[in-house]
Amino acid sequence: MSDTDSQWLGPRAHGEPCGRAVLKAQPADFRVTEVLDIELSGQGEHLWLLIEKCDLNTEEVARLLARQAGIKLKDVSYAGLKDRRAVTSQWFSLQLPGRADPDLTGLWHEHLRCLASQRHSRKLQRGAHSANRFVIRLSSLQAEREALDQRLRCVAELGVPNYFGPQRFGRDGGNIQQARQWAERGALPPARGTRSRLLSTARSLLFNRLLAQRVADDSWNHLLPGDCLAFTDSRSHFAAERLAADDRRFDELDVHVTGPLWGTGVPPVGAEVLQMEQQLANAEPQLCEWLETAGLEQQRRILRLPISGLTWHYPAPDSLEIEFTLPTGCFATAVLRELVLLVDEPGGGLESEI
Repeated sequence: MSDTDSQWLGPRAHGEPCGRAVLKAQPADFRVTEVLDIELSGQGEHLWLLIEKCDLNTEEVARLLARQAGIKLKDVSYAGLKDRRAVTSQWFSLQLPGRADPDLTGLWHEHLRCLASQRHSRKLQRGAHSANRFVIRLSSLQAEREALDQRLRCVAELGVPNYFGPQRFGRDGGNIQQARQWAERGALPPARGTRSRLLSTARSLLFNRLLAQRVADDSWNHLLPGDCLAFTDSRSHFAAERLAADDRRFDELDVHVTGPLWGTGVPPVGAEVLQMEQQLANAEPQLCEWLETAGLEQQRRILRLPISGLTWHYPAPDSLEIEFTLPTGCFATAVLRELVLLVDEPGGGLESEI
């Protein structure tokens, strides 16, 4: 069986898959709900909407909202992009200065409905939600249940490598090919959306390469001299030397080793970690220079992904339903691929791009 996503991700941390299963046999098999910790004021020029969509992508919904509300697309905001082939509940905001709530009833149908609405003084910013809650059903499951249960307990206790998922790289790596073409020319795409997508692709590829190396040498969840650490939900980071020897937060999955999201600036690492990250830059000089020229500043991303509230059960002998919560910007793919090989259809041999 071909493990087609390994070239964009990297080795698994917990061993070979326990079996195989189909993901998204139907959209309802993949449910995502944004967890929002913002208290809405109930007044202001922004109308916030919690919308459940099915078999629609986020940008399609934003265009529908703009058209129905009679506003420009730039006045519709959302916290993050969500899968098309899924049932997702996510927040949008509409900027309506001096206007009453628009009549949106003409939009709603069985695949698109509004779950809640409230006014607020500020627009919804990208990444404003604190987490995503997943309910995923794997069908056509072929796995030994005892081994799969043991693997689930293992990932709950130890976390998984925080890879960017294969959907970040496009079908057959198309986004990577485009990013390399622009980097070779030393230019940036003029369209803002395309530019953002390809720069993110390049950064994600470099991060995954570094993470893959640390999974291979089993240091993705261990401290190395010169490491830089971060809390699960924080963008700030600090030197590993500042973590006291008796501090349990690393072992309790509150603090993690980080890897680079490439850009300008001096890497906040040292010793062998600095050498490892410099070797990465030397292997991909064109992409690194392209990211720096684009004006991106270097950031850090945790290498280890903690999984909150993991529960599971078997609705049928050949299906597994699993629930868990991940921080924003993290991929369910990273969890699922540590469990089973995901095939595109019963009897298929290719891993799904999810």
